[in-house]
Amino acid sequence: LQLATTNNNMVAIEVPANYGYVVLGAAVAPVITSLFFLGGDVMKARKTYGVEYPNLYAVPGYHKNADEFNRVQRGHQNFLESSDSYAIMTLIGGLKHPIACAVGSVCYCVGSVLYMKGYSDNKLDVKMARYKKGAGIKWIGFFASLISTCKLGYDLIKG
Repeated sequence: LQLATTNNNMVAIEVPANYGYVVLGAAVAPVITSLFFLGGDVMKARKTYGVEYPNLYAVPGYHKNADEFNRVQRGHQNFLESSDSYAIMTLIGGLKHPIACAVGSVCYCVGSVLYMKGYSDNKLDVKMARYKKGAGIKWIGFFASLISTCKLGYDLIKG
């Protein structure tokens, strides 16, 4: 990362050569993860458990298998709740450490799929199911981007 101060006290940032991988990891991988993997499982669960639109979640007492469907839906919703802030953090942190953030994006997306697989497994206790199938690798990606973003911020402050 190259930082240069201009005459107006502005900082110019040169985008690193490997930044294209960051863009793919922060913008393309989450869309594929959400639409094809997580969203696909929710659509299958809608058919399996008879939960029609416009219901985001199944209503206990009304839908026979509400808990089963809702576990699948929560797995997807968890990803949607954090993917936008993760992408922003990755795009910023990738300016400092592009390869770490790109690899981190793979960990984050794969971990999110594994999170849903664990959470939607009705044989597992709901409290710990999310991490029983390897979802912990999601946090490797998260912290790679967080640390990279913090390091970039520090470098920008120090000039």
